[in-house]
Amino acid sequence: MPKSKRDRAVTLSKTKKKGREHKEIIVSSIREAVEEYSSIYVFSFENMRNLKFKQFREQLKSTSRFFLGSNKVMQVALGRSESDETRPGLHKVSKLLRGDSGLCLTNMPVEEAQRIFSEYEDYDFARTGSIATETVELKEGPLDQFTHEMEPFLRKQGLPVRLSKGVVELVGDFVVCEEGNPISPEASRILRLMGIKMATFKLHLICRWSPEDFQVYQEGLQGSDIESS
Repeated sequence: MPKSKRDRAVTLSKTKKKGREHKEIIVSSIREAVEEYSSIYVFSFENMRNLKFKQFREQLKSTSRFFLGSNKVMQVALGRSESDETRPGLHKVSKLLRGDSGLCLTNMPVEEAQRIFSEYEDYDFARTGSIATETVELKEGPLDQFTHEMEPFLRKQGLPVRLSKGVVELVGDFVVCEEGNPISPEASRILRLMGIKMATFKLHLICRWSPEDFQVYQEGLQGSDIESS
């Protein structure tokens, strides 16, 4: 009987080597891009949606290149201090790669880049654990937006429903979610069924570097903070 692929042993040295090689490729790619593009931006993101970000990146592929992943790997590529930075001033960019952030290397004019990032936002359904942006309450009575086949599923989500002459009926008022509170798994499913989108995917520019200057956009990030961090 042939052995299952899942039963085959994989040595840790091989997986570690593969991980190291992948990081080295990223470092090399970033350093090559630094020489190719005129400006480097650090950006942060809210409610990341991979497909939507891929579409955003695709729209700018003729002028820009994006890197998203390990902040530490990106910091190594740019240089963490004046002694190891790949270009003068890039250690300041490295200091601002924190939390949910990424790199955009681009040849777009400054005004165009700022406009594109500031104007971009896309709405999507909230995921479990997200904070509700509004209170959603269903009132007692018929729920015409749901078909009778959905009644068992709705009951599993905690809704006090019943079928009345083939119509889904709510037997009492029900609060799906409350503004400012985390969204439960059940609430997330109900909101999706109702077509209510509470998550806004946004990108925010944190700073910009060019060979001529360095500018911080995010409020509260002062030059002294960058130097001391």
